[in-house]
Amino acid sequence: MGLVAALAAGALLLAVPPAAQGRRTAPTPAALAWPGAQRASMAATLSDGTAYEPGVFLDARTSAGTAPSRDGRTLRLLVRSADGSVRQVRALPSARNPSFQSLTVAGDLLAWFERTKGGLELWAAGLGSGPAAHRVTADTGDARFYRSETDLVFAGGRLRWVAAAAAGGTEVRAVAPGGGPVEVRRVPGTWRLLAWPWMTDGVADSAGARTLRNLVSGADVAVARPRDGAIGCSAAWCRIVSLDAGGYTRIELMRPDGGDRHEVAGGTAATEIVDVAALDRFEVFVRIGANSELTGNAQLLVHETNTRSTVEISPDAGAVMLRNGVLCWSTGSQETFVRHTLDLRTVS
Repeated sequence: MGLVAALAAGALLLAVPPAAQGRRTAPTPAALAWPGAQRASMAATLSDGTAYEPGVFLDARTSAGTAPSRDGRTLRLLVRSADGSVRQVRALPSARNPSFQSLTVAGDLLAWFERTKGGLELWAAGLGSGPAAHRVTADTGDARFYRSETDLVFAGGRLRWVAAAAAGGTEVRAVAPGGGPVEVRRVPGTWRLLAWPWMTDGVADSAGARTLRNLVSGADVAVARPRDGAIGCSAAWCRIVSLDAGGYTRIELMRPDGGDRHEVAGGTAATEIVDVAALDRFEVFVRIGANSELTGNAQLLVHETNTRSTVEISPDAGAVMLRNGVLCWSTGSQETFVRHTLDLRTVS
């Protein structure tokens, strides 16, 4: 659930029940809990004054994302370095209503979908001395996107994604990053990719996941379904979102087989990231406060599964995203808008 949706859902939940207040201890600020983690802050605009929107991170200070040209005639795909310099990877005319979607990084490879009036195509480029931007394929099928960092995956030497099958079901598609024929595997039901080689069903089910499937071995793992609440899974953890007896949100984690179940947060907490337990360790969520409906921001927190502890990332965050192990959020108003990053891969 995104922050805007979370604020709408939490409009009536701004007062945390007294019992929950009594149980809760104040979370440790990230700077104290993880002093060695790499972090950065950056202006929301580039040196030419255009607004920059990160799409994926290489590290806390380097990202790939989009910005319009100064004259507004093109939308640019850029790599923004730690020193603020940018390198243009690709540019599309604004008249074609372009968008760059599902940016993903694997080693020296940057890949993405680009959509224009002409349709959807898969593209790739080298980040260093690799090949220039090139079209991988226009045979993308009816590709499906779930705001997940695994909407496009590079694994086993191939780029992989899912599409809706014409007669129902799901197509698991794969192609070499240099191009060539697209492999299509059709499976019944509606599925989305997780970290390779896993995928999960339940995408069209309000109760959530029922099965995890290994696309290499073909093995299915049944998800232990709770009696109430919606469940979403990674290969390692499942997140359960339900309501407690007082009508307040409860967020829990458990292993897919139902083991190791424990509460992450309650009260006015809300999920913010589609992907469950990033890096098999960090569950990101927000807590909606009294000013959230006015500011659009909320307290940003991370539950660390190894220690069962909660860390405060920011008391007043917006525009939260997590890509390639790097958590990003914004602070400030439109006039003082600043983005911040924390590389969760560097947390000891």
